Amino acid sequence: MTNPAPRVRHHRKKQSRRRRLPMRYMLPFLFLVALLAMLMLRGYVHSEILADHRIQPPAATDRVPEQVLEGGPVIDARSATEPAETLRIPDHRIVLTFDDGPDPVWTPRVLDELKKYHAHGVFFVTGTMASRYPDLVERMVEEGHEVGLHTFNHPDLSYQSTDRIDWELSQNQLALAGAAGIRTSLFRPPYSSFVDAMDDKSWPVTQYVGSRGYLTVVNNTDSEDWKRPGVDAIIDRATPEHGDGAVILMHDSGGDRSQTVTALGKFLPAMQERGYEFDNLTAALGAPSAHTPVTGYALWKGKAFVYAVQVSEHLTDVMVAGLAVVGVLVLARFGLMLLLSFAHARRVRGRDFSWGEPLTRPVSVLVPAYNESKCIANTVRSLVASDYPLEVIVIDDGSTDGTADLVDRMRLPGVRVVRQRNAGKPAALNNGIAHARHDIIVMMDGDTVFEPSTVRELVQPFADPRVGAVAGNAKVGNRDSLIGAWQHIEYVMGFNLDRRMYDMLRCMPTIPGAVGAFRRDALNRIGGMSDDTLAEDTDVTMALHRDGWRVVYAENARAWTEAPESVQQLWSQRYRWSYGTMQAIWKHRRAVIERGPSGRFGRVGLPFVALFMVVAPLLAPLIDVFLLYGLVFGPTEKTVVAWLGVLAVQAVCAAYAFRLDRERMTHLLSLPLQQILYRQLMYVVLLQSWITALTGGRLRWQKLRRTGVVEAPRALPSQGTGRSTDRRPVA
Repeated sequence: MTNPAPRVRHHRKKQSRRRRLPMRYMLPFLFLVALLAMLMLRGYVHSEILADHRIQPPAATDRVPEQVLEGGPVIDARSATEPAETLRIPDHRIVLTFDDGPDPVWTPRVLDELKKYHAHGVFFVTGTMASRYPDLVERMVEEGHEVGLHTFNHPDLSYQSTDRIDWELSQNQLALAGAAGIRTSLFRPPYSSFVDAMDDKSWPVTQYVGSRGYLTVVNNTDSEDWKRPGVDAIIDRATPEHGDGAVILMHDSGGDRSQTVTALGKFLPAMQERGYEFDNLTAALGAPSAHTPVTGYALWKGKAFVYAVQVSEHLTDVMVAGLAVVGVLVLARFGLMLLLSFAHARRVRGRDFSWGEPLTRPVSVLVPAYNESKCIANTVRSLVASDYPLEVIVIDDGSTDGTADLVDRMRLPGVRVVRQRNAGKPAALNNGIAHARHDIIVMMDGDTVFEPSTVRELVQPFADPRVGAVAGNAKVGNRDSLIGAWQHIEYVMGFNLDRRMYDMLRCMPTIPGAVGAFRRDALNRIGGMSDDTLAEDTDVTMALHRDGWRVVYAENARAWTEAPESVQQLWSQRYRWSYGTMQAIWKHRRAVIERGPSGRFGRVGLPFVALFMVVAPLLAPLIDVFLLYGLVFGPTEKTVVAWLGVLAVQAVCAAYAFRLDRERMTHLLSLPLQQILYRQLMYVVLLQSWITALTGGRLRWQKLRRTGVVEAPRALPSQGTGRSTDRRPVA
């Protein structure tokens, strides 16, 4: 009888592998969730979420007790059995109250004036401002002032349910606990005024708040400083008559409070000379302090909340700075791309331009292949149809699908197969170089097809002895699907337009694996293809620059490659590209401090590559983040206009790139959708690559599943016709 234990263990191990989410996937997800949470928190503390700005019109007063309407400005409705009572401030006592703060500009100036004249007051703070500026709340308490609640988001509570009222009070207390480690029993309703203004809408709120243990404080003297009537008018309206005590309403936030600060500088000493004292509310009433220390879990909960608010505030500042940086980088890149691409096209398309005497000597074409049975036949046939003398070497890297046997059975002239154990693409290319008979080496992928003129166009720049490598024009063959069309836009605009720019700057970072050519001597001098990084094409290109070779772009050397047709395949490919590029930059980092050609590339090429291929794409999501933030929280119109402006700039560059490559403009109709969907995937891939690099992760080679839809081109029109034809060699 067979023992089922090994099978069970294997099944459990398989299930365990399925359940475990790799850290490189989890960290980007957690980062995006945290970013969203911080933005939501910022919107909350800026009254952009859950804010209610309705104000109740005056209502009847028949349900408000007469003793309240005719009483003092302090309402005590805390007793469940006794009727509410009101309290008045004793004669020659003034309780200065300041609403809507703290404000980072005006509150410190108000505190300075109070400190100068040894006066105290009550600050009715909102939770939004207290959590954003906790140091000011702490200063209020340390300098002996009292703090009261003014709700969290400043809504008119007469519109709110009891649950919302409780939420406003508890969140306001949470902010106070985190800022100063206290609770308070003082409360002032937003939009309140004199006690005789209490009506049938606001009185039930006062009763409910009293049942929660709060004293409701309105005022009996209004400076009306919020109207900014002038310093003298503020002083006149704030001055009580006949030596009466008063609760005076002022503001330390909500706009320009310069008149309030100036008025305090005159009002405080003048009233002190008349025998008035400026006290806290409880001191003026002879009652215990309104403050209660917060300890334990409530204290740490408050501190955690305030800390989170601070992080969200600083995160937004960082994001704004990052948006400015990415804006400069994007505009600089687009400007350079347009200017230098125009200069490149004008130079290489000029009638007098020539690389030198036309080359006619044979070249070796290397085709590394691993399980490319669906594509390799089209690839090899396209090479045999070339109008330039060449030999074809297919290096089979341990394929298990009969790739090498398929090529052998084709029995095509000038085509050889070299077999090796699976060792990776760099090893396969080095093996091919060792078997090559000629001095110029053309490299291509096993899923790519060449036009008949591709090799001839690709090798002509080697007539210049300074040229060590040539980049061809890689194009997407399977562009009929939406994801293929998006990659087509990316190839034409993001890759080929970039290569024109980098060619002019003499710092091209990558010879595409799909179509590139190298001088054998140049490869030998740098030690051939390296497997130090996952982007061997970028690695070898940077090494050639550092060795003093020129790397140029041949726009007419077109190659048709099969782009990934699923999100998973695209993710795998771009993850390897971006991570490999980071590895290559790190590997060649010493070029920055070296001299000669290496130093020139290090101080010109590496910064360009790092800025435009790593930093700018990583920061570019801020454009979309602020679009979403603006759509949700406003200002919506300005946000949409700004985003459309960025899209318009990209559309101009894309249209120019398509014109240079003589591609159909109809593919650009999907550009807006590409910016909304496809670009987000590229952001997450790059973020994942950063995390893998920072955590020291290793990324193995990931083989993409091919379909073999890209066939050898037939009767393709000449580049010089100028007609906008679709040259897709696709089945």
